[in-house]
Amino acid sequence: MMAKRPEPGKTRLNMLDSHRNSAPVKTGPRILLVDDHPIARQGVRQMIEHAGDLQVCGEAADADAAMDAVARLHPDIAVIDLSLQGKPGIELIKDLKVRYPDIRILVLSMHDEKMYAERVLRAGARGYIMKQEATEKILTAIRRILSGDIYVSDAISGRLLQQLAAGGNKPLKSSLDLLSDRELEIFQLLGRGKSVREIAGMLHLSSKTVEAHREHIKEKLQLNSSTELLRLAVQLEMQS
Repeated sequence: MMAKRPEPGKTRLNMLDSHRNSAPVKTGPRILLVDDHPIARQGVRQMIEHAGDLQVCGEAADADAAMDAVARLHPDIAVIDLSLQGKPGIELIKDLKVRYPDIRILVLSMHDEKMYAERVLRAGARGYIMKQEATEKILTAIRRILSGDIYVSDAISGRLLQQLAAGGNKPLKSSLDLLSDRELEIFQLLGRGKSVREIAGMLHLSSKTVEAHREHIKEKLQLNSSTELLRLAVQLEMQS
C-alpha cells in the first residue's frame, strides 16, 4: 500500500514553522519606545537592535498607549519623548512612577536640556539626552540607567553638583519654574519662531488651546504683551 502523499504546500508550511521555532530568541534588557513619530521610533529601534545586547519589546505613540504597553510588556526601561499627542511626556513620567515605581525612564527629546533636564529628573526619569546626540551616546545612556546610574550631559551634571555644593537650593527660583510642562514646551517653540498654528500642529492641539496657554505664560511671567513674550522666548532660546 502506497504511503499517503502530503497535501500540496503542507511540507513547505512545516519547514517554515520549523524555521520560526528554531529562530534565536531575543535576549537582553527589554525597552519600550514612546514617541508619536513612527519614523523616529523606527530609527531608535534599529539603533538598539543593532547593538546586540538590548531588545525593543514594544512601541507606543501616546501616553495612554504607553501605560497599556507597560502593563502588558513589563519593560526594564522606557525611552520617552516629551512631545506626545494629548498628555505631555513629563506627565506620563509622573504617572508611570506612581503605578510602576521600579521602571527606569530615559527621556530622548529634541528639547533643550537646559530647560528640561532637571524638570524630568524631578518627575522621576533617570536620564535626559537630546535626539541629535551620537548613536553611541544614546546607547551609553540606556546602559548606564539600566545599571542603576543617572545619565545627563556633563554641563547639566556640573550644574547639579553646584546646586548640591550650595546646599541643594537654587539661589533664586527661576520664573520658568512657574510654567507648567505644556506651557514651557510652547514657550520654547515660540522662541524658535514657530507660529501658533505651527505649534498647534506639532503638539496636536487646537490653535485656541495654544493661544490660551500663551496668555497663561504672559500672566505667570508678568509680561504686558505678546511682543514682550516673544522677545523673551527668543532671547532664552539664543542663550541655550
